[in-house]
This record gives sequence, C-alpha cells and structure tokens, in this order.
Amino acid sequence: MAAELTTITNVSVDGYIEDAQGSFDFAVPDDEYFTFITDLVRPIGTYLYGRRLYETMAVWETDPALAAESELRADFADLWRSADKVVYSTTLESASTARTQLVPRFDPDAVRAMKASASRDLTVGGSELAAQAFDAGLVDECHLFVHPALLGTGKPALPISAWTRLELLDARRFDSGIMYLRYRTRP
Repeated sequence: MAAELTTITNVSVDGYIEDAQGSFDFAVPDDEYFTFITDLVRPIGTYLYGRRLYETMAVWETDPALAAESELRADFADLWRSADKVVYSTTLESASTARTQLVPRFDPDAVRAMKASASRDLTVGGSELAAQAFDAGLVDECHLFVHPALLGTGKPALPISAWTRLELLDARRFDSGIMYLRYRTRP
C-alpha cells in the first residue's frame, strides 16, 4: 500500500496561518497540544516543506537548547531529526540540517513516486506548497488545529484553487480552546 500524504496546519478561526506581519504567535503550543502533535507526526517519514517553514522547523536540529527544555520537546526533536526533509526552494543554497534534499520546484509526479515507494507517510507543510499538493490531488488527509484567535488578515491557511471535498474523520477540543479537525479528502 502506498504511503499517505497529509497536511498539518495551525490556523486561526478566520483561516490564517500568520498575521499581516508574518507572525504566528497565536499558535504557541501548550504541553497537551504538543504531546498530541508529537504523536500525530510519529508515523511521518518525510516532510515536504517550502523554504520558510523549513527554516522555522530547522531549529529542532540546529538549536539543541529546544530539545533540552523538556522530555516532550526532546521527543519531538528526535522524531524531526530522524525524518527525511524535501525542501522546495529556488533561493536556498544549502540545507542547515541532515537528511535534507533541496529541490527547486514542486513536481506532482515526483511526489506521486515518493508516495508509491515510501514505507512511511509523508506530510506537506507551508500553505503555498500544500495548495499545490491539493491542486494536484495528492493530499490524502488534512489535519487542522483551529486556534481561538481572529487575525483579521494575513496569509491564508490553504489558498487552494481546486475544489476539494473533505470528510470529517475526527474532532477534538483541547483545554486551551484549540479544535483539532481531521479530514480525509474525497474524490
């Protein structure tokens, strides 16, 4: 069976992943949420990233102080470091982390081949990259973490152009007010 491609996104109630200044401070995780997200990414073998999200996430390997904060953060850092990363960028000249491949552009056929040959699931992150994966019909599941915040404007979470039907598979409310929604894409 082929591996699945998922997207995991923190989003404000009004649909943004960051505010007009590029900040995503509204999505700071507490331990309950962090434990859940760590377990959610445990089966991921490959992360597909745009440059900006990769640079944000690379600190889990380049800043050992993060992993030293707690066992929970150390567990996440170990998972992240052990996964492969494919970074789509025309501007990044080198990767700051191990197990990282730089690719100049998103190629749906190459991602299909990755899915077909992978022994572990993949996730795609970054709204523009995820949009390309949705538009190509590659996304199998969408995991949204809806944070109790209204940003008013900013970067849309999923600026997709293709109509995509979703089937709700799971929902959970965290003590912090975050809502987790898990969807499967439907043809």
